[in-house]
Amino acid sequence: MLQSRALVIALILLLGTTFPEVHSKTIFEIERRDWLVIPDAIAAYIYEIVNKVSPKVGQFLVDAAQTPAVVVPRNFLIRETTKLSILAEQIIEKIKNLWYTKVLRY
Repeated sequence: MLQSRALVIALILLLGTTFPEVHSKTIFEIERRDWLVIPDAIAAYIYEIVNKVSPKVGQFLVDAAQTPAVVVPRNFLIRETTKLSILAEQIIEKIKNLWYTKVLRY
């Protein structure tokens, strides 16, 4: 039962979001830091909603978010997302460079 609770909390922390945060910029306008803010914004949004309904459950979410079962995967995802974001930025820069030099001939 505790494992399923921890899994549900981890999924809620990782997958929930609000649309204005995600759809506010095109992929070319999003900076690397914007990608890393999304999971924390999701967690804060869910915490606020749950805490309004039940402060006890809100405290449970805070405590659960600080357990190693949540912290270790979160840190792993942050590290890997950072690597992928850097690679994505490099690819976008290469595509822009090719576009300007080969297609538009600048």
